[in-house]
Amino acid sequence: MNTEEILSVCNLKQHFYINNDLTIKAINGVSFQVNKGEVFGLVGETGSGKSTVARTIMGIYPATGGEVYFKGNKICDQKIYKQNKNDIHKNMQIIFQDSAAALNSRMTVAQIITEPLRINRLIRDKNELRDKLESLLSEVGLDNTYKAKYPTEISGGQRQRVAIARCLSTSPDLIIADEPVASLDVSIQAQIINLFQRLQRERGFSFLLIAHDLSIIKFICDKVAVMFHGRLMELAPTKELFENPLHPYIQSLLSAVPVPDPIFERNKKHLDYDVKRAKIDGELVEVSRGHFVLKNDQETK
Repeated sequence: MNTEEILSVCNLKQHFYINNDLTIKAINGVSFQVNKGEVFGLVGETGSGKSTVARTIMGIYPATGGEVYFKGNKICDQKIYKQNKNDIHKNMQIIFQDSAAALNSRMTVAQIITEPLRINRLIRDKNELRDKLESLLSEVGLDNTYKAKYPTEISGGQRQRVAIARCLSTSPDLIIADEPVASLDVSIQAQIINLFQRLQRERGFSFLLIAHDLSIIKFICDKVAVMFHGRLMELAPTKELFENPLHPYIQSLLSAVPVPDPIFERNKKHLDYDVKRAKIDGELVEVSRGHFVLKNDQETK
């Protein structure tokens, strides 16, 4: 593993056995790396396997196959995971899409945010814990009046800010955000994305952002990987992917992105991609520096 890599996912597979006739291959051989201080975007349509990737990396779902390395440790191995459990819990955090389900409705905001600090025994002094809480609230744009509130008493955007504050409390090296703004209003989405961008710039953590909105990915990410039916179709630096997409599926996706120009919209050409005829049983090959495309698909150029 490269010393600059904080997360390495190698040929990851997640298959869900339903019955003797049906096994759902939610992830079927996904590989990518996230470097230190990098914002990596994982994008794809609903059902492509994005959230399953996040949950498998975090160990919520045991991997069917493949390997996951965090800071050089093979965390998909239960023995190695147990040996490094404290470091993993402290330095790898996840933010879920549904903040209402992710936060305990019986705990106050103060209890929710400080829980990781208490569990990991990072701060034991009550006054220091209070100061840390107030600092975290301020950092995510909330004032001290929120300390005594419960999740049901605040809005969706405010709940997501609480979830972010809880995530930041242990100063993690890697944050995985699983569609963190998908359930929020558009105006609130922009606020949360700007908050993520500012926090990542100030704290320097590595960030794996999972989304289905290409405009958000283009705005915040350094590198992008596009998923389809449990496979990566293309992976490249953000600018390269948006300016020079090579796979027909990605070309089709980008041709459908709306542009705030009515004349351009009326005249632009949408590229069709027949998903029923798509072949996704190949391997990613590097066609230029850092730009990978799925090969063995007849439509790949």
